[in-house]
Amino acid sequence: MKLKGLRWWIIGLIMLITIINYLDRGTLNYMWVANIEYDLVDEINIDQRENQAQFLAEDNTYRLISKRGEEIIQKAELVSFKKDGAVVVNRQGIAYELGIVDKDATAEEASKQAKDQLGTITIFFMIAYGFSQLFSGKLYDKIGTRKGFVVSVLLWGTADALTSLARGKISLTAFRMMLGLGEAGPWPGATKSNAEWFPQKERAFAQGLFGAAASIGSILAPIVILMLYMSIGWKMTFVVVGGLGVLWLIPWLIINKVGPKDHPWITEEEREYILTGQPESKVVNEVGKTWGQLLSDKKNYSVILGRFFLDPIWWMFVTFLPMYLVEEFGLNIKELAFSAWVPYVGAMIGSVAGGWYSGYLIRNGATVDKARKQAMVLGGAIIIPSIIAAVMVPNAPLAVILMAFVLAGFQFTMTNIQTLPSDLHGGKSVGSLAGLGGAAAVLGTILAISFAGQIASWPLLFGLLGALVPLSLISIFLTVGKIEQIK
Repeated sequence: MKLKGLRWWIIGLIMLITIINYLDRGTLNYMWVANIEYDLVDEINIDQRENQAQFLAEDNTYRLISKRGEEIIQKAELVSFKKDGAVVVNRQGIAYELGIVDKDATAEEASKQAKDQLGTITIFFMIAYGFSQLFSGKLYDKIGTRKGFVVSVLLWGTADALTSLARGKISLTAFRMMLGLGEAGPWPGATKSNAEWFPQKERAFAQGLFGAAASIGSILAPIVILMLYMSIGWKMTFVVVGGLGVLWLIPWLIINKVGPKDHPWITEEEREYILTGQPESKVVNEVGKTWGQLLSDKKNYSVILGRFFLDPIWWMFVTFLPMYLVEEFGLNIKELAFSAWVPYVGAMIGSVAGGWYSGYLIRNGATVDKARKQAMVLGGAIIIPSIIAAVMVPNAPLAVILMAFVLAGFQFTMTNIQTLPSDLHGGKSVGSLAGLGGAAAVLGTILAISFAGQIASWPLLFGLLGALVPLSLISIFLTVGKIEQIK
């Protein structure tokens, strides 16, 4: 059997697992804190499948009953109201249910606790994620992308499902660290797979599709996760989302048998097209480079420093955007579900456009060096004015639309940065350099999240992210020189 366009089937499967990856990653952030609304009634009707609130005058509290039958007794001073008092709004979520946030704290104190504790848990997640980035790159270079994805998916899917058993901050942090160990693999893995399955002129586009899948996952995450949360609760949401990756392994193992050189399903035309378009395929008996060898060449720091400065923009959005929209604009859980996805539409468009743009320049005679650099600068030029405007607007719809431009510019640039490992090295070193770049990105993100705890103003915090763009571009241009294969 021959399958036309087999390389597109491979990147399609990687896109699908990347979407699942972002669903798993978003579970905690979107269920961490949520404004849940209850209709105020004189008497609770347990047969009515709606959220209901009853005022208990004797102790000045509200009895809150969810449509699933869960009951909360909340002090009157800790709730807010909508629709002239007809709707009671209660702040809840995993942070409250596990006692990580003091249930008796004022709104301001609770907000700070929720932000700080989520930041702390995310830092531990990022430590595990960065550690995994380093060794996942080496692992994928050693055992190949087929087995590498299996290891990663089984690890993170199990971790997300087990999070349903969390009982407090320590166990929750432990499960998130396990998630980080698994979730980092596809980033160096996808870069390596694209180097194997695509000619150089198509790699940035393939990398853009991978980035677009991360954005699609981020688009779906608030809708899917919050709808599941409202329907089946946070524990079963972790189980359901965590199990999706296991199902994905079935087509992955069937279709991705071996690389394009020896795959029995690939057509001869496609095999020749891929292999003749890979400059590194002409290297005989290539040996993978050690970390020491990679770190000794200045060109490789374009990937390491470029991602160190730029990646925190993405991670600050992924981590704190739900809380930002809840606290800055007072969105309830349904409004959050149908607002938080908008910025990631921009990210999806930017991913595909950034990869297509540099590939278009190459196809029309530009050098790889000129095409990649021009695309990076254009993306950066989109980010800075957009992020300044986004934090100055007075309402959520305008804010999320402008944030879509921010993430579009981010992915336009990042797609081309993530292609640099395959522009600079042959296949046996691509995963290793991508892993080093990923680890540097994690370090930059940890520092950014730690810094975030010192800034009380959400607009100021997000606005400062714009300063990272010129730092990233300058570091790339000063270190990479001409973008070409390192001899």
